Amino acid sequence: MDLKPVLIFVLFIVPMWSSKMFRCYNDQELQAAADRKLRTHYLRPTEAPRTTARSSSYSCPLELYKTPLSDEQRDRSLSPWRFVTHIKEDHFPSTYVGAQCLCSGCIQLKDNKMIEDYDYNSVPIVQNRVFLKKELCDDKKTYRLRPVNVEVAVGCTCVRPQSS
Repeated sequence: MDLKPVLIFVLFIVPMWSSKMFRCYNDQELQAAADRKLRTHYLRPTEAPRTTARSSSYSCPLELYKTPLSDEQRDRSLSPWRFVTHIKEDHFPSTYVGAQCLCSGCIQLKDNKMIEDYDYNSVPIVQNRVFLKKELCDDKKTYRLRPVNVEVAVGCTCVRPQSS
């Protein structure tokens, strides 16, 4: 078998085909292209309300359970959470909101008192979302947009600890 045609195909056709898979955009076109691709190709979930604090301190909010019930699920959960803004400069969208669990354990009623029970764990519930990653093209002046999956925490739940 003559390998010359196969070698020609691999050396010339495949690189041309793969370079055409991701179009390159200049700085002015990039945002519009990302918005268009996200809107037409990928389902965008409803975003949670944005918060201003990115890394402020927090603690398990046992005091929430002494007041009338909130309308928010995150405040009534046995594994309460807050929403935190995350920034990824080289992704579109570049900011997104993710859940952050407020307790290590789970809130339980013991002896008529709300406590954080460490016999259980609060863990994030994650969802894969498609973002477009900005990557430099071969000409070092323009960018391509490559779809990537990012795990985003959307809430927290109470679970039994894993046994070893």
